[in-house]
Amino acid sequence: MEIQNFDYIIIGAGPAGLAGAQYAARGGLKVIVLECSSAGGQVSQITELENYPGVFPVINGTDFIMTMQKQAEAFGAQIKSVTVSSIDKSGSNFIIKTKDVEYHAPYICIATGAVHRNLDVPGEKELTGRGVSYCAVCDGPFFKNKKIIVVGGGDSACSEAIYLSTISSDVTIIHRRDTFRAQKAVIDKMLACGVKTVFDSVIKSIDGSTKVEGVTIENVKTGEKSSLSADAVFVFTGMIPQTNLVEMLPKDEGGYIKTDENMETPVRGLFAAGDVRSKALRQIVTAVSDGAIAANTVVNRKHS
Repeated sequence: MEIQNFDYIIIGAGPAGLAGAQYAARGGLKVIVLECSSAGGQVSQITELENYPGVFPVINGTDFIMTMQKQAEAFGAQIKSVTVSSIDKSGSNFIIKTKDVEYHAPYICIATGAVHRNLDVPGEKELTGRGVSYCAVCDGPFFKNKKIIVVGGGDSACSEAIYLSTISSDVTIIHRRDTFRAQKAVIDKMLACGVKTVFDSVIKSIDGSTKVEGVTIENVKTGEKSSLSADAVFVFTGMIPQTNLVEMLPKDEGGYIKTDENMETPVRGLFAAGDVRSKALRQIVTAVSDGAIAANTVVNRKHS
């Protein structure tokens, strides 16, 4: 198997990974970013990026992340589309295995992000792609002027409900608690768009034979069940951090990797950045900060 050596290897080409690649390459390191799909992760699903400092007027997430990638490459970073199968350590070097190549480096960063959590209710799996979706930008246009249900109560759910309200005037958001967890500005904007709310309720099943026809919901306080008709169900009920490559690392109660203020884990030379890391706020701006801090730490060590 071919072996390639680098100063710094980043796994994941989202904002954290690409920011880290830029800072590391600009600092004179030989750096590569390994990404199993296309760059961007969740950012690619954003239609209007309106809260990133200095980026105004708004742009879409795909344009934003492509600019980040070009910027990192301009400083000399390599971006490689490949699936990582394992991470090991031998002496001072980490060994990252893929199908055809072993990548070696004394420093690596896990920037693999997080993926959407499923509801795990009857009908969800069977009707995924037939009205059940986890990406409003991808599938929302298929349901123009249809009855749409959004499930969740955080920033993502409320933001997606806002977007879907531009496609249909009949959007209902269902949340298991009596208040939303999203930022007040996002909630206010969603309510102003005419999105209807159902609180204290959970989805018990997604109903339909060949496509979504409705949902069965249960009030968590009274136990009362009821049905709502729907043509689409968009699920935004939280994220699962992608830590399968580093299961041995300490994590918080949500499964996110614990690091110090330099983004380093208890394993020296192994960093974590972005949505995969334990922290109070998961936004593009904090992911970029994580990646830059980790890379700067590596640059300083290499040059010390």
